[in-house]
Amino acid sequence: MPVSKPVSKPMSKPVPEPRPEPVRTRTTIRPQRLPLLAATAATAALVVASLFVGGYDISLRTLLDDPDALDMFLISRVPRTLALILSAAAMGVCGVFMQMLVQNRIVEPTTTGASEWAALGILLLALFAPAAPVLVRMGAASAFAFAGTMAFLGVLRRVRLRSSVVVPLAGIMLGSVVSALTLYLASGADLLQMLTTWRSGGFSGTVRGQYEPLWVVGLIVAALYLAADRFTIAGLGKDVATNLGLRHERIMLIGVSMVALATGVTTIVVGFVPFLGLVVPNLVSLLRGDDVRANLPWVVIGSVALMILCDLIGRVVVFPLEIPASVILGAVGATLFIGMILRQRRTLHG
Repeated sequence: MPVSKPVSKPMSKPVPEPRPEPVRTRTTIRPQRLPLLAATAATAALVVASLFVGGYDISLRTLLDDPDALDMFLISRVPRTLALILSAAAMGVCGVFMQMLVQNRIVEPTTTGASEWAALGILLLALFAPAAPVLVRMGAASAFAFAGTMAFLGVLRRVRLRSSVVVPLAGIMLGSVVSALTLYLASGADLLQMLTTWRSGGFSGTVRGQYEPLWVVGLIVAALYLAADRFTIAGLGKDVATNLGLRHERIMLIGVSMVALATGVTTIVVGFVPFLGLVVPNLVSLLRGDDVRANLPWVVIGSVALMILCDLIGRVVVFPLEIPASVILGAVGATLFIGMILRQRRTLHG
């Protein structure tokens, strides 16, 4: 009997599973970033206003039709606006890091005497080397600002009562002594007019060829942002920083050096910028908390906006003349400074 071969069934091919269609994702903006974007847009509007407000009539039309307007725009308006942005960012960020290093919220380069020391360095250079180039003056101002900051820190180490009010008062008194010495030397050498003009902190004389050293402070601001975490740990105190493996003294020296360099360069180019590094960081911290790295963009934007706003007010109030931006900034900053001291006093006694 023949044996029938088993009939093998053809193997069915595996049915491929349908591939899921790629999900198209949209680039969405996180809701928590909307306030920062809105603040950036408002600051950008102030920057545009700074480019087109002034004694010389400049508009988009004249930029295209009038070569003189274009020259004025490139020689004066653009350098002035860039100087406002860079100096404001530098002073705001320096205020944040000075407050961290000193562990006091009412401290900034102008309340530690660093700016007054920089002015003394510039005056001494004007007395003994009046033809010194800009780089030498920058170096002298930065070196004196560094010496002044170190002197301030040295005084603090010998002060037992280090309350939030005593620390800035010590810096203000130290700066006042140095300022008095500077005025005495300037009056004896008939340089009071030069010193007063330079300390006024106006931006009307900022033109192309004079503001470029401020790009250095832009680099310092970027470096401080990248190293913000280390400075935050250093600000917790020597014991905590050492236990976390950080060389506290080294970080302090680097921080003070960077702040002094930024203060010296800014003082050389635009003069004194009072209260900016004091008011803006405290307002940002009051509204957003104490996350230093997250607050730095807000500090930069707030400082730039406040500086440009004060400069625009100075250009418009007595048009066609100008009031230096530092004068208006000093009035606003002093008012807020007193308000913060009174608020802390009520907190301590309340």
